[in-house]
Amino acid sequence: MKPHFSPAVAAGPLLFLSGALGFDKDGSLPDGIEAQTGRCLDNLAAVLAARGLGPGDIVKTTVWLTDKADYPGFNRAYAAWFGAWAPARSTTIAGLAIDGALVEIEAVACRRGEA
Repeated sequence: MKPHFSPAVAAGPLLFLSGALGFDKDGSLPDGIEAQTGRCLDNLAAVLAARGLGPGDIVKTTVWLTDKADYPGFNRAYAAWFGAWAPARSTTIAGLAIDGALVEIEAVACRRGEA
């Protein structure tokens, strides 16, 4: 059964993005935390772009990792993807619903001209 959710929902100037996994366009999960982290963020960026926003509009992320040992690799990939911009972030260790998924990232973006 297809999951029942919206990729993003707007509430005023805020855009709440559902959690993204690191799926490639072919539906596979790449190996390794850094590859999956980059793909998660790229998938979020695609949702943002469809709504006229970009990575710099993300103000908060929530991250779930399946293994605490993956934190350094995750953080490297996350920092490289965002560059100088550092949105607020929460990171937890938890099981994920999809086998093989190492990370899930959700985000809140803001249309700053409307805030």
